[in-house]
Amino acid sequence: MAIQSMTNTRTEDIAGTIQQIHRLEKAGCEIIRCAVPTMEAARALSSIKQEISIPLVADIHFDYRLALAAMENGADKIRINPGNIGDADRVRQVVEAAKEKKIPIRIGVNSGSLEKKYLEAYRQVTAKGLAESAMEKVRLIEEMGYDQLVVSIKSSNVKMCVEAHRQIAQVCPYPLHVGITEAGTLQAGSIKSAIGLGLILDQGIGDTIRVSLTGDPVEEIRAAKLILKTLGLRKGGVEVVACPTCGRTQIDLIRLANQVEEMVDGMELDIKVAVMGCVVNGPGEAREADIGIAGGRGEGLLIRKGQVVRKVREEELLAVLKEELEHWNE
Repeated sequence: MAIQSMTNTRTEDIAGTIQQIHRLEKAGCEIIRCAVPTMEAARALSSIKQEISIPLVADIHFDYRLALAAMENGADKIRINPGNIGDADRVRQVVEAAKEKKIPIRIGVNSGSLEKKYLEAYRQVTAKGLAESAMEKVRLIEEMGYDQLVVSIKSSNVKMCVEAHRQIAQVCPYPLHVGITEAGTLQAGSIKSAIGLGLILDQGIGDTIRVSLTGDPVEEIRAAKLILKTLGLRKGGVEVVACPTCGRTQIDLIRLANQVEEMVDGMELDIKVAVMGCVVNGPGEAREADIGIAGGRGEGLLIRKGQVVRKVREEELLAVLKEELEHWNE
């Protein structure tokens, strides 16, 4: 399961786009998509490709010539909706160029741009309409003699999106890129995506994933990694668990937990870290974690595999945990 994101810079801004992709790579992005709304953007892909180390997908709408130019400038994959880039002859030109260069085509169908005939047939946007629209486009490209395809069907309606994926997974032989489109801002969008993607992925559906958030795309990577780890589909990286706080909490646990999450971001250790706010129940609650800290007024505990190994001052908790993590594999 590969994690994907999309830049929100202007692709024509080569330096800014490269800088953002580097941040995304560092966060764990494995495939990056860039909008290609102009010929200048298509030409910019050549320079961008030279400075990044992950595959680049060109996102194309309306103009088949942009797809051709993107492939000429090094795109590793193109994302098109065959329904909006022109007639069959123009689609064929794109397919022939992709075939010649052995570049995969991602067919994208979105509930916001579903064709009129499916809206009329089912009187509204439906899961069935989305799946049928996508498979119609798959067959179109297959008839043109190409089968290096990835299929994406997205909706902001979680239940509809889940059902559409269930339906298409039964008939589509190609990899599926999954996501809840227009999910929203960081908090709302992460929750919406976790529910929708969790239901889809738990059925064994999906080959690549994107969490679509309104904000810094680095947050998309963090959310995607957490969703995959929670479902047991990806290992690695430090998992932080923390108690929700209550009236017994005598330290600033919220601040401490956030500091711990920030500290472990990017660490390659495959362990669970518990951050607890009660020295009475902390050791027991942290029993399933590899390492934990629990704080009370003026004092704290370092816990390893449920056993208290050290008592420290409250203000030392973060530093002691950091030292423990740095020497974990020694």
